[in-house]
Amino acid sequence: MAVYTQVSAEALADFLSGFNVGALVSAKGIAEGVENSNYLVDTDRDRFILTLYEKRVAAGDLPFFLDLLDHVAAKGLPVPPAVPDLQDRVIHELQGRPACLIRFLTGVSVSHPSAAQAEAAASALGRLHGAVGDFTGERPNTMGVEAWRPLFERCGRALDQIAPGLHDDLAEAIDHVVARWPGDALDRSVIHADLFPDNVLMLGEAVTGLIDFYFACTDIRAYDLAIMHTAWSFRGDGRGYDAGVGDALLRGYETHFPLSAAERAHFTTLASGACIRFALSRAWDWLNTPADALVTRKDPLAYMRRLHHYDPVLATRTA
Repeated sequence: MAVYTQVSAEALADFLSGFNVGALVSAKGIAEGVENSNYLVDTDRDRFILTLYEKRVAAGDLPFFLDLLDHVAAKGLPVPPAVPDLQDRVIHELQGRPACLIRFLTGVSVSHPSAAQAEAAASALGRLHGAVGDFTGERPNTMGVEAWRPLFERCGRALDQIAPGLHDDLAEAIDHVVARWPGDALDRSVIHADLFPDNVLMLGEAVTGLIDFYFACTDIRAYDLAIMHTAWSFRGDGRGYDAGVGDALLRGYETHFPLSAAERAHFTTLASGACIRFALSRAWDWLNTPADALVTRKDPLAYMRRLHHYDPVLATRTA
């Protein structure tokens, strides 16, 4: 979550008047995250999240995301529904951006997950994959393997402004991992594709919410678990791999979806791909975040360090 687009109190109050949610009491921009503009909104009746979708989320994709949330909510998953207005619409426009008012879910995102919390969260991911088994919607992964090289080329030599040699290190990594990518050899599904600790709400060791589905897409199912593994098993700076957390993630997920021999064989490649994907998107955001945006930039080098954990060959070549 972040704030790129500013919304005045007057504009927000006028927006809320189209809903049966009460009167505006307060609103606060949320700096965490990097994708959309988000506000925590309190009315005299309840609490909500207002999301304005920035350029990375296409307005045409919103029906897919909202249909997906409705589908998995009907299966009992704790996901945040969009709130319809008085005309039963859930997709709106505010400040020139597509926008949704979303029901607030209780819980907190853990910054240093324990093994028990990781196991519970991965179990929820397994439940999610089970719930989408009969979901008919599809969406290509706009940040998938085919997108890495074009995004790398758009960043260009400016990557070396982040760290000397980052351009060549990423070029080497992309060549190495893409050549080993399993493609259609593994089962595919709708996946969350961004299940970081800050996208899981918890109370103690219980999962109370899965949020931010705006990268959800159709891709390799085990890739979703690999993304989670890279996000949960390290400190924020990409150092300090926690084997207890990493093992707990696999254990929790496999209570619903035991990994096949092929998925196990390709898992480090999938995790390496996740590292490339997030190193690239973080690098792009690092180089292109507006100076006046209320946003906490994420360090792309933290994902290069993770990459070296999963692929010692690259660690040797780029050390």
